[in-house]
Amino acid sequence: MGRNKQAVNHRPTHDTEREFGGTLGAVCIPVFLPLTVLFLIGVSQSPEASVFQWPPKLPSTDQLWDPLAPMLLLGWIGLHALLYFMPFGKSSICLLTSLPRSTAFNLVCFPPRGFHSLCVSAVLLMVLLGLRAPLGFLFELLVPLAVSAIAVSFLFSIYLYVRSFLVPSHALALGGDTGNPLYDFFIGRELNPRIGNFDLKYFCELRPGLIGWVVINLGMLMKEVELRGSPSLSMILVNCFQLLYVADALWNEEAVLTTMDIVHDGFGFMLVFGDLAWVPFTYSLQASFLVVHPQTLSLLKAAVIVALNGVGYYIFRKSNSQKNQFRRDPTHPSVSGLETIATATGKRLLVSGWWGLVRHPNYLGDLLMALAWSLPCGFSHLLPYFYVIYFTILLIHREARDERQCKAKYGLAWDTYCRRVPYRIFPYIY
Repeated sequence: MGRNKQAVNHRPTHDTEREFGGTLGAVCIPVFLPLTVLFLIGVSQSPEASVFQWPPKLPSTDQLWDPLAPMLLLGWIGLHALLYFMPFGKSSICLLTSLPRSTAFNLVCFPPRGFHSLCVSAVLLMVLLGLRAPLGFLFELLVPLAVSAIAVSFLFSIYLYVRSFLVPSHALALGGDTGNPLYDFFIGRELNPRIGNFDLKYFCELRPGLIGWVVINLGMLMKEVELRGSPSLSMILVNCFQLLYVADALWNEEAVLTTMDIVHDGFGFMLVFGDLAWVPFTYSLQASFLVVHPQTLSLLKAAVIVALNGVGYYIFRKSNSQKNQFRRDPTHPSVSGLETIATATGKRLLVSGWWGLVRHPNYLGDLLMALAWSLPCGFSHLLPYFYVIYFTILLIHREARDERQCKAKYGLAWDTYCRRVPYRIFPYIY
């Protein structure tokens, strides 16, 4: 969006409904979540791996810093910023987006080249492996890398908050201009901050953190090779499952343009920290856990886990594809025969197909995959199941946010849809 070189006076929207506990959440979450990341990494690398240990297991001060960590992190972000502009892959997608506080529209273009960035990263990693680079050293660097990512998240969020006062008021997110500095810093004031053609939110959503998650997993696999001579079947499954998930997200990158993160939420600490620190360093916990706590997995158990991940992925991909195809072209043969409900906005709601099963079939598939990622770690510790527990809570909360927004947007049509499709995520359960 265009930048206004003069500061603009904004009238705070004090009556805006505040998410995540309002001011209290905006104060506590930026303190609690970084400590949680460090706690989980420390627990995953400890012999006990107990999340109930008291006092909690946190890294010692001498483990927090390594000068190599910020250099690697900033180099990694810089590499993907460069790849963002490389002229390969799909053509840029240009969307006519409505401005949050205006009846006007803005033409915004995004380069959906994340999958090619993943491929370039894979080639570079293969070269490093061929040169016998010690990728397993990432295991020892996890804590200082996480500390660096946390520091970058705070500094970047401060920059985003300050620059948000230099843009016109219509560029601000509807829920991010409350007049409360703590809350606005956390939730994000500007909707889609851009430096020229470089969309900061879109870049962070799918590039350095998501691909970094895959790299950390590979580092854990190589550490296991160093310790035991070969990777375990459990480690291979975790790496393959999560690589598939990341590759799918990047192959279908344009689908992120219709998500709540891009369309509704401002770009502040909540999303910055989630993209750059939370995703790569907590989603890789299963791989980190397996380095210190190897698991023996029979072929039968492995086959069952692969089948569960396959079912989850099938539901996730098919439901998302059906929704995205309907949004792009409701007359397409694959969706034209589906039953819909008309709304006052002119849009129609799907009430058959995957979206007639539950209101969020993609969340159901997501959770089945999350369980499959944890099962290779066995049942002796709770820690590997942190992701599926956290993700269940996250998706239930996100579903509630979706529900409020859809109710406000579609009114009586949404009530009709809810009567037709009573279950939210789990058929016959919730």
